[in-house]
Amino acid sequence: MKARTEARRHGGTDAEGRSARIRLTVNGEERDVVFAGYKSLLELLREDLALTGTKHGCELGECGACAVLLDGRPVLSCLVLGVECDGADVTTVEGLAEGPELSALQAAFADKGAAQCGYCTPGILVTAKALLDRNPHPSRAEIAEALSGNLCRCTGYLQIFEAVEEAAGTGARRHRGTGRAG
Repeated sequence: MKARTEARRHGGTDAEGRSARIRLTVNGEERDVVFAGYKSLLELLREDLALTGTKHGCELGECGACAVLLDGRPVLSCLVLGVECDGADVTTVEGLAEGPELSALQAAFADKGAAQCGYCTPGILVTAKALLDRNPHPSRAEIAEALSGNLCRCTGYLQIFEAVEEAAGTGARRHRGTGRAG
């Protein structure tokens, strides 16, 4: 009963009063979270951790708007249960900035106009980061392949590819104090 009371206090019960408790690292910070056990990682991030940069899209795993890095690999957070993330390392778009400065990738997106409405941008950024971590100098074809699961309705992809290429090249200049993308 004590666990149930504590879970309710944290908003972490499902319709039958079941809750989950996990410990994970999010954007470099270790977190203990109590939440309704049926929630996806997307819901856990947005609703329980107030990290709203990761977007709800199709919730079917088809658009890529909800992409985050799970142990360094891009995943669609709408398809991952929160309870599966115990002990995991999660990076969201909020975790890409380097202190008060945008990362080279975020700065390149700003410089190239790669974010139009911005809804798909967080998922594309984390997916591109995973690519650049694996392959610091990808070809245009490799960029297109890596981002093939991320749908964008605004840019036509050219600016996105150019931004990833810029970040992979000499690196984009940094933007001080402009905040985080997403």
